[in-house]
Amino acid sequence: MDVNYNNTYLILGGHVQLSKYRYIYFSMTLLLFILIICSNTVVLYVIYVHESLHKPMYIFVAALLMNALFGSITIYPKLLVDLLSAKQTISRPACRLQSFLIYVYAASEFTLLSAMAFDRYVSICRPLQYHSLVRNQTVKFILVLAFCLPCCKIGIAVILSTNIGLCKFVLMRITCDIYSLVKAGCGDSTVSNAYGLCVMVLSILPHLIFILFSYTRILSICLRSSRDFRTGALNTCLPHLAIFLNFTIIALFEIIQNRIPSGIPHIVRLIVSLLYVVIPPLFNPLIYGFKMQAISQRLVALFKLK
Repeated sequence: MDVNYNNTYLILGGHVQLSKYRYIYFSMTLLLFILIICSNTVVLYVIYVHESLHKPMYIFVAALLMNALFGSITIYPKLLVDLLSAKQTISRPACRLQSFLIYVYAASEFTLLSAMAFDRYVSICRPLQYHSLVRNQTVKFILVLAFCLPCCKIGIAVILSTNIGLCKFVLMRITCDIYSLVKAGCGDSTVSNAYGLCVMVLSILPHLIFILFSYTRILSICLRSSRDFRTGALNTCLPHLAIFLNFTIIALFEIIQNRIPSGIPHIVRLIVSLLYVVIPPLFNPLIYGFKMQAISQRLVALFKLK
């Protein structure tokens, strides 16, 4: 590889035995991508065509599923191309763009999960104030904030990373991320690392605290309420809580393994780095489709299952 090419492109060197299992990897990845697209699209279609589901709770569900599609489209097409290519390379601007989109997807996911917790908290703990607090304008504002705020925060992180010259041109990953680009740099990365740490904490910790607070209050109300009320509340809250815990654990694993310099086998790092674009996009529509009665009933009617 000549010098100019090496200075323009990065090598994604995280693939394991690609030459031996190329077509198996490709087939499994393609099947997974198709399942993610189809499952999320079907639930989105059901929410879209039924006006009875045009409520804040289901609008937030739809936004979460759309974000899953956004994150998957950011990863899978490039990954599928790489699996069939002789060289797994990506241009530096494209790598920064993919890093930006991946981080926006993750940060938006936490914001949307927090918005859903707010909706459930108001609905269960302050039902008389629900229509005044959770209005259409409020929902629109939250949705805009869920995507615009991460774009601003992550955009600054990407800009800071561009000011660091690269000394290494091989990333031991199969996707790009800002932290790996910073580690591959040979300049002073103090500002970029400090800002990245702040963004990471602010993107997770406030939402974690708010969601735990919301569900503590919801649980307290449920314990003092009738059995029917408790059953209805848990049926709408448990899917959201399961998805939140699932995504949070995956995100924390990815953060930890990305910042531990050694000691973790490469194959484990590789699997962990892909979990957040495999498990949530694939299982979120299944959880909401089967566990939320209003959606599951319409899915049954759509496919005429008996």
